[in-house]
Amino acid sequence: MAEGAALYDVALERPDDLDGFRKAARGLIALEVPPRQVLWHASGEGSLFGASLLPEGGPFPVPAAFVPLAADVVCHRDGERFALLYEALWRIRHGEKRLLHVVADPLVHRLAMLRKAVGRDVHKMHAFVRFRRLETEAGERFAAWFEPEHHILRRVASFFTGRFSTMNWSILTPEGAMHWNGAELSFGPGVRKEDAPEGDDFEDWWRTYYRATFNPARSNPDMMRQEMPKKYWRNLPEAELIPSLLAEAGNRTAGMLERAPEAPRKRIAPYVPAAPAILPAGSLAEIRQDASSCVRCPLFGPATQTVFGEGPLDAPVVFVGEQPGDQEDLAGRPFVGPAGQLFDRALQEAGLDRRQAYVTNAVKHFKFEPRGKRRIHKKPEGREIEACRWWLDRELATLKPSLVVALGATAARSLTGRTVSVLRERGRITEMRPGLPGLLTVHPSFLLRLPDPAARETEYRRFVEDLRHIGEIAPVMRLAA
Repeated sequence: MAEGAALYDVALERPDDLDGFRKAARGLIALEVPPRQVLWHASGEGSLFGASLLPEGGPFPVPAAFVPLAADVVCHRDGERFALLYEALWRIRHGEKRLLHVVADPLVHRLAMLRKAVGRDVHKMHAFVRFRRLETEAGERFAAWFEPEHHILRRVASFFTGRFSTMNWSILTPEGAMHWNGAELSFGPGVRKEDAPEGDDFEDWWRTYYRATFNPARSNPDMMRQEMPKKYWRNLPEAELIPSLLAEAGNRTAGMLERAPEAPRKRIAPYVPAAPAILPAGSLAEIRQDASSCVRCPLFGPATQTVFGEGPLDAPVVFVGEQPGDQEDLAGRPFVGPAGQLFDRALQEAGLDRRQAYVTNAVKHFKFEPRGKRRIHKKPEGREIEACRWWLDRELATLKPSLVVALGATAARSLTGRTVSVLRERGRITEMRPGLPGLLTVHPSFLLRLPDPAARETEYRRFVEDLRHIGEIAPVMRLAA
């Protein structure tokens, strides 16, 4: 066989198959196969030797910078990306330990350019994905259409599951689709543009906002097209306004210059959370009064009012939820909405008297996102939970309960100061704080969000069983026979 002929034709399962590349590269390195004798194919296009036919090569050390570089490069559309990565591995393995530091090397430079292009595509996807709201048989869902330049769907998954963790959504592309149900991520086949959702009622509000915030004096069409290429415009609801806004920019700027000067507005000092004075742990009414004017985090601004805890001062059990919902925010009382009604029913079935308990929340203000006339619940962030621990600590110090019950992960984090897996640790009596036993279970709103009736009933029964343990610690809460 002539020198340079391909002896190994390696087929990978996906265009971005980093694990498959790693396995094949280990086998090739173990056989001492030089780069010129390997042909790489993605999506199972190989014909002679698939990665599965190579020996199981053992791991070998590589520079720390190689793995993240490879994770980006495999997402590029360049047909030689796997060959380039294997050539780099071969050279590193055969003495060039500092190869990736030689930025003038043609191979290193090309890999850097591929990585930069992928990073730019990831940034565009983060910035230009626009979800549309859909009404389905299972309830509210969101979908978005995007056309990435490279194979980045799995690369961006963690960004979207982290940022939109409480939504049920799908991101559709020509080559594949990504689906999130609030707990699990799955991937499916690509979708045609004509099968993607067209728009929703929220987009009218967004266009109004975009028009109101557009500054004609700062419009730079060349820079706008550089940051927001026209290929993305057809997927952005605000893009249809850009031509008219640019056409009006000259006249609007001239009008701004012709207007008489106005007195400068008084500068507003940046927001700094106030630190309330430490109150004695003996007057719950005084703590409640101070909490009504709490400004420890920005959530007080859009919320209607502080929703403090309520219940008897000698309550043996304190239930801690996440935050008030829409109805609690309007009523000023905790657990009065749909989740609160389900909570009452579960307590009764568990043989417990809510009148003997104190109920409160880890966060005292309603965090929401306006959507039309509705206010959609948003999960509190860590800094908001930490800011509100001030009030929860005061409540617990005053009440001195025999047991504290964390309803959901946010409550557990507020009580323990750490991230807790509810499904793994629920139902057991443990020390939530030094000297204070606690029980962890789900939040009632979790049950309301389950789309399957059978699963909802199963989880509700588990919730009731969790609550039955409370009577063992605090028998005074048991309902009279």
